[in-house]
Amino acid sequence: MADTGSRPNVALFVTCLVDLFRPSVGFAAVKLLEQAGCDVAVPRGQTCCGQPAYNSGDRADATEIARRTLPVLTPFDYVVVPSGSCAGMIAKHWPALFENDQDMSKTAIAVADKTWELTAFLTDVCAMESVEAEYSGVAAYHDSCAGLRELGVRDQPRKLLGMVKGLTVKDLENPEECCGFGGTFAVKYPDISGRMVSDKAEDIEATGADTLLAGDLGCLMNMAGKLKRRGSPIKARHVAEMLAGDTDTPPIGEGEP
Repeated sequence: MADTGSRPNVALFVTCLVDLFRPSVGFAAVKLLEQAGCDVAVPRGQTCCGQPAYNSGDRADATEIARRTLPVLTPFDYVVVPSGSCAGMIAKHWPALFENDQDMSKTAIAVADKTWELTAFLTDVCAMESVEAEYSGVAAYHDSCAGLRELGVRDQPRKLLGMVKGLTVKDLENPEECCGFGGTFAVKYPDISGRMVSDKAEDIEATGADTLLAGDLGCLMNMAGKLKRRGSPIKARHVAEMLAGDTDTPPIGEGEP
């Protein structure tokens, strides 16, 4: 990030899953953004990105969600999201919701243009050169579909994880294959989704890793659940938690100690 003499004002869009199931990811994201030199706020008026409705064909509700949330995000220099899926919804799909509303379209495009997935923001905008974290172990990294395909997030998390002292990161044999979650896909097509996450779990286990990392909580919850049902000892964490040095919070699906 260029030195302009002022700290960028960042809105953290927490996401529904982080808010309801894994608040530690939000706290980790705040810590990382502050380490990168940002002033961080979590706007109280934010709700959902609208993706569940959008993916189910409910364009009207998705549009209304975006309409109510856009004014909340507009005042900030950047909007940062610890999820490629939700960041992709805001950056790629919100503008299209208002293609017949010129004023709202301009607002949606402006917000879309300043919306970033967390690891991409830390590397591509902030040029983060170090993290205050260490971990003695091996992690397998899963590339979530939306982050990879919609936003081009692949090298950024790996670059940051390379700064974690003691951590070895291994790629999966089939890194670009979906875990089978896909939001409502897992509900509509449970048999197909179940087979996909079984294949993904086998791929993860084959790496010999003790930890699974990814940038989307939905994918992590899906894979963590399958690994646990298989009796695997592999622990699942969001990449932000690892980068922020938070390995005290119980792994995903493990509950309180």
